[in-house]
Amino acid sequence: GFMEYGLFRCVFNSSDLNDIEFIYSQYYNKMEYWRFSSSVGKYVGYTEFGVKNAERFNKDASELARRKAEKERYCKHNIDIW
Repeated sequence: GFMEYGLFRCVFNSSDLNDIEFIYSQYYNKMEYWRFSSSVGKYVGYTEFGVKNAERFNKDASELARRKAEKERYCKHNIDIW
């Protein structure tokens, strides 16, 4: 069998937005094939399939803007809960 899943996570040491990193990764068969990191500001591919998709996502300005906004929407919003 196999499993495909996406993982959203926030890495932080304080509640200051500059100290928070939002990471969105996609996995297939337990192997990460691409990742968006707010620290890098774009998608990075780790497999042939991931590289092709990362290139496609990085050409889409609305996709990058949406992912960059996730740091504030997803991480900052939930930091008091975590």
